[in-house]
Amino acid sequence: MASVTASTTPPKLRAPEAPDEGGDAQTGLPAGEAEAVPDAALAALPARPRASLARRMVLIAAGWIFVLLLGGGIALERTLTTQVESNFDEQLDYILTAMIASAEIDASGEVYFYRTLGDQRFLEPGSGLYWQISGASYEPWPSRSLWDRTLQLEGVRSDADHFDSDVHFYNSAQFPGEPLRIAERTVILPGSETRWTFAVASATEQMDAQIYRVRLILIWSFAVLGLGLLVMALLQIRYGLSPLRRVRAAIQNLRTTGAGRITEPLPLEVQPLVEELNALLGHSERQAEEARRHAGNLAHALKTPLTVLTNAATARAPDLGATVMRETRTMQRHVDHHLARARAVGRRAVGHARTNVFASAEAVRRAVERLYPQGRLDIAGSRTVEVAIERQDLDEMLGNLIENAAKYGGGSVFVTIDPEDEGAESRAGQCLIWIEDDGPGIPAAERTRIFDRGARLDTGKPGTGLGLAIVRDVAEIYGGSVELGTSEDLGGLLVELRLPRA
Repeated sequence: MASVTASTTPPKLRAPEAPDEGGDAQTGLPAGEAEAVPDAALAALPARPRASLARRMVLIAAGWIFVLLLGGGIALERTLTTQVESNFDEQLDYILTAMIASAEIDASGEVYFYRTLGDQRFLEPGSGLYWQISGASYEPWPSRSLWDRTLQLEGVRSDADHFDSDVHFYNSAQFPGEPLRIAERTVILPGSETRWTFAVASATEQMDAQIYRVRLILIWSFAVLGLGLLVMALLQIRYGLSPLRRVRAAIQNLRTTGAGRITEPLPLEVQPLVEELNALLGHSERQAEEARRHAGNLAHALKTPLTVLTNAATARAPDLGATVMRETRTMQRHVDHHLARARAVGRRAVGHARTNVFASAEAVRRAVERLYPQGRLDIAGSRTVEVAIERQDLDEMLGNLIENAAKYGGGSVFVTIDPEDEGAESRAGQCLIWIEDDGPGIPAAERTRIFDRGARLDTGKPGTGLGLAIVRDVAEIYGGSVELGTSEDLGGLLVELRLPRA
């Protein structure tokens, strides 16, 4: 089996490296000046302000409103514009169909209408509504509204791509200042082999005016809608974030009135924050109470030695030197004990630590072997288990227990980490560590008193009597425990140390 050494004193921390010549990265000061800035001054530096939640929510809401209204407005505008254009084309197609239905071929082979078209605008020059019939070898036959003008039709050009009987719509700018929409169709009338191109043209002014009105209505409607949605979003954000302002007022009330908890009922979404804040306040109160209790205990413990020293000095006692040494050792034991507790409490409050038990036990083994080279220290059990304790505190607990076993035992110490015969339920929550020796052990009647500060059963060997007391206090601070028993294998003392798993 492997031997074990552990340092009973926490390892010294390596001094932080000095900043380079460029200065201190945290303060932005030169290297020489940064050293002079106290930690309290660094903590007092104002934190960089961040964007408020309300501003972020307003920006997100405004962005989504703009994107959705813009996309919806463009889609609706294209739909309505297409519908207006489609209606306009349907009117042209209706007139074109009426023209073809009213057309016949006379004896000379030319086309004519056997009935007059009903729209009077065809008879008014420049009315904006025109028709024209063109044939291959015939002069174009225009409506009176065209007067002396002629439509240039794509269906009669040699390079045109639609010599079929379908209706074709296209825009034309052949008349200056009068854009046209033309519908044309090429047909062969009964009694003629000529391809006749029937065309109806209408000025797009009316259609453009309708499209303009549609777009204007959409712009104003969506602008008002967007403004209303933005106002509603602002009201919603203000109303939704009002519980946070109530939390702020409640915290201010805590600071000004000295209340201990926030008791005001708040919405479900904010209640967990309030509960965590109340828990933090309770934790701070417990820490403050624990600090006051430690200070009181330390003052009470030091009161008696100081009184003895004062009386001895006043009486000019002949054994003053011995009295001073004895009482100062007593005071040193009390100071060490309370400092160990204070360090453990402070580290526990910092956060969740993770420490490998086997690595800590190995470090303790190497230190104890140097103090007791004639002894035998063995370690067995899990090499991977971790506990939620700072490494320095675990080293101190294991160091005290293993050093006591090596000091007061018969020479053999056996450490077991997570014994396999423990139940699975017990193993799931806490890590069990056994420290056994082959010494005389501790009688059952003395196992409770031995945890008192300064209590020692064997006064023939050097010690302060604080080791077990420190182990018990530090273990309890982290939520663990320590118990004493009898080792079945070695016959000496068995120490069961239970610590929370990480």
